[in-house]
Amino acid sequence: MPTSIQRGFSLLELMVVLVIMGLLAGLVAPRLFGNLSQSKVKAASVQVQTLRSAVENLQLDLGRYPTAEEGLSLLSKAPADPALASKWRGPYLNNELPLDPWDQPYQYAIPGAGGQPFALYSFGADKKAGGEGDDKDLGILPAKP
Repeated sequence: MPTSIQRGFSLLELMVVLVIMGLLAGLVAPRLFGNLSQSKVKAASVQVQTLRSAVENLQLDLGRYPTAEEGLSLLSKAPADPALASKWRGPYLNNELPLDPWDQPYQYAIPGAGGQPFALYSFGADKKAGGEGDDKDLGILPAKP
């Protein structure tokens, strides 16, 4: 009767495989995470453009842009003033007001930089004003005081 020989991997073979996997992960992971942060920046830019179009449509109906106090909520909720409420043709967004890719609300201010009538922007990855790279503010920025 033949005896069964159990074969397995030696500790050295397992260590070599783990080192190779670690090296591959070290080379691939930074590229993947770099693409992830870039995709968030692109998504924020697209959302800002969508929100800008909605604000422009609102302005065509009401004859004015939302005030800083009304902000972007006017895109989904009619104004309290009956004269303006009769002109409001919203909601101007198909869904509720989105958060930016970093789960923060988009910022709205009056006026915008460079003669823009309003500012509509995200603070970026650092979630605070200013910054560089992925941390920079994205969108239509506010006028500098």
